[in-house]
Amino acid sequence: MLPFRMKTFLLTLLGVLSLHLARAQKQYDVLDWKANVSLNTALIQQMHQQYAGRRTALSQALASEAGVRAYRDSARARFRRVLGPMPAKTPLKATVTGTLARDGYRIEKVIYESTPRHRVTANLYLPAGAPGKLPGVLLFCGHEAESKATESYQKTAILFAQHGFVVFVIDPISQGERYQLVDAAGQPLTRGGTTEHTLLNSESALLGTGSVADELWDNVRGLDYLLTRPEVDAARIGALGNSGGATQTAYFIGFDERVKVASLCSYVATGERVLELTGASDGCVMVPGLGAARLDVADWPLMFAPQPLQILAGRFDFVDYNIIQDTYAELQQAYQRLGQPEKVSLFTYDDGHGISQPKREAAVQWFRRWLYNDNQPVAEGALATLKPEELWCTKTGQVATAFKDEVLLPRRNLAVAAELARQRKKNGPPQDLPAAIRRQLGLPAQLDAPVTVEWKGEASAKDNITLRKLIIRREGQVPLPALLALPAGEAPVSKVVLWLPEQGKRRLADSTALLHSYLRQNYAVLLADLRGLGETTDPEALNDKKFYNAEYRNALLALHLGQPLLGQRVVDVFMVLGFIGQEPRLKAAPVEVYATGRAALVAAHAAVLTPRLSRVWLGPGALTSFQQILAQPTARDWYSLVLPGVLRHYDLPDLTAALGPQRLLTTANP
Repeated sequence: MLPFRMKTFLLTLLGVLSLHLARAQKQYDVLDWKANVSLNTALIQQMHQQYAGRRTALSQALASEAGVRAYRDSARARFRRVLGPMPAKTPLKATVTGTLARDGYRIEKVIYESTPRHRVTANLYLPAGAPGKLPGVLLFCGHEAESKATESYQKTAILFAQHGFVVFVIDPISQGERYQLVDAAGQPLTRGGTTEHTLLNSESALLGTGSVADELWDNVRGLDYLLTRPEVDAARIGALGNSGGATQTAYFIGFDERVKVASLCSYVATGERVLELTGASDGCVMVPGLGAARLDVADWPLMFAPQPLQILAGRFDFVDYNIIQDTYAELQQAYQRLGQPEKVSLFTYDDGHGISQPKREAAVQWFRRWLYNDNQPVAEGALATLKPEELWCTKTGQVATAFKDEVLLPRRNLAVAAELARQRKKNGPPQDLPAAIRRQLGLPAQLDAPVTVEWKGEASAKDNITLRKLIIRREGQVPLPALLALPAGEAPVSKVVLWLPEQGKRRLADSTALLHSYLRQNYAVLLADLRGLGETTDPEALNDKKFYNAEYRNALLALHLGQPLLGQRVVDVFMVLGFIGQEPRLKAAPVEVYATGRAALVAAHAAVLTPRLSRVWLGPGALTSFQQILAQPTARDWYSLVLPGVLRHYDLPDLTAALGPQRLLTTANP
C-alpha cells in the first residue's frame, strides 16, 4: 500500500497533467460555444423547416375531403419513391414443415421464399373446424429476439384464432430464425435485432434499397402466401403489430391496398419529435430521404384512410402519449372529412409499452367489428404458449444453417453490387460524373456562394510557429473552424496546403517539423475541421454503440434530410476554397489537399467537382470502393460514408480515373 502522502501527491500530479493536456488541446479550438453539438443543432433546424412545410400542407388538406384524398395519395406516391425499386414476384415455394395440434386451433410451420432462396419463417394459426372461409390477419413482430415465439405475440395470435381468424405471424430479418449476419456456425456476429437491421440498412442503401424495403417485401409475399390458403377470405384481410411490428404494419398499410382493417400498438406517432429528442432509430425504421419527401411517421396511418384503423396506446409508454393524442386528433379530422369518423379509434390502457391483455382484447374486438360485423367485448382466458424451439420452422433454428443455398442479405447485396459493376463497365465511364456526384451528394446549386471570415486570435504552437484562428461562415451552413500558418513576409505564397485530418486540426497543429518544412518552401498551411470532425465531433454518449457508428445520429439525420454527411462535408471544402479565393496572399496559389479517414472521400469527391484542388492525397486506409462496405458489413462507421443508390451510378474507381495519377495520390506519406 502507498503511504497517504504519496497517494495524494500522485493524484495531484495526475490532475495537473490532465489539466495541462486539456489546455493543450483547447488552445487549438476556435469556436467559443459548445461546438460539439453544432452539427446536430443545424440538422435539427433543417428537419424542423422540412416538417413545417409538411404541417402546412396537412393543415390545408384537412380543410376538405378532396384535400385529404389528395394528401393521402401524394403521401403514398412519395413513400413508394423513397423506397426505391421493389423486386419482381417469384415463386414462393412455400412448404409446411410441421403442424402442432392445439386446443381449438392448430399451428402450421411455414417457410416461403420472398425472393429466390431468401427464406422467411412464419407460424400460421388456424381455427379448428370453422366452416367456410375466414378472415386472414398478418401479425408483425416487434424487436424481440424470439420474434414470432414471443409470449405476447403467441397470445395475440391464439386469441385471434379463438375468435375466428387465420393468423400469419412472420419472423422479420435479424430475429427469430432469420439472422443474416452470422458466422459459419450460424451464430450472430452482432448483438442481433436492431444492430443487424442498421448494418444491413447501411450497405443496402448503397444499392438503392434498405431494411425497410426488405421487411416490407417479406410481408407482401407473406400476404401472397396467406391468400393461397383455401381457408382465407381474400376480401377480409387485416394487419396489426406492436412496437417495431407496428412500424412494419404502418409501412405495410401505406403500401399494400389489400388490407381492409389495421391496428397499431405502441406506435411512435411522430418521427420529428423522436429525431430531436433521442436521435435516429434502428435500420428497420430509417429510410433515407423521408424528410426531404416531407413524410413523417404520422403519414402512414393517413395513407390508410378511410379504412378501419385502431391505435393501441399505453398511457405510461415511453412513446409520448401527448403526441399520440395529437396524431389521433389529425386522424379524426381526416376520417371526418372522408365521411367515416367511426372507422378510426384510440384505445388507451394504463400500462406501458407492449401489446398487453387489454390491448389484445381491444384489437380482436376491433377486427371482429369490421370483418364479422360483431362488436361484442372480447375476454381473454388462460392461454398456453410454447417454447421458441417448439415453433421453429427449420431443423436448426436458423435459415442460415438449415439451408446450404440460403441467400442471406449480405450475399445478395454483394451479388447485386457485382451486377451493377458489370453494367457500369459495359456502359463505360459516367458521361457526366460531376452531375452524378451532385445528385448523389444532395449538393446545393451554388457551391461557390460567398463566405465571410471571422478572425479569432492566435494559437502558438511549438518552435515559434503561429497559427491564426479563423471561422469560415456561409449563410445556411455550419461554421467551419480552421487554423492558418503563413510564411514570413507579405508576398503571395507558392502553394496552399489544406489538411483535413479525420481526427481534426489539432492532430497536425503540433507537428512542428512538418509545418516548418511547408513554411520554408513558402507554402501556407490551412488546417480545417469539417463539420462533425475535430472540435465539432458529436459527443460519444449521444450515439448508441449498438449502431456501430460514432456519429450515428447525425449521419442518419443527414440521410433523412436527403443531404448525406459526405455531401455536407464537400460543401465545407468549397467554403474553405471560398476563403482561399478571397485572401490576397493565397488566392493565386495552387491548392493541395491532404485528407485522412472519413475526410478522404470528401476530398476525392470535391476534387472531381473543381480543378481548384490541384492535387489530392488520400491517407492510408482510405476507402477505394463502396463495395468494401458490402464486403465488411460489421465494420464501424460506414454510415458516415453512405450515399443512397450510389452504386447504380458510380463507384470510387470512377473518381480515381477522373482525377488521374497526376492529381490523385495515395502514397503512405505526403
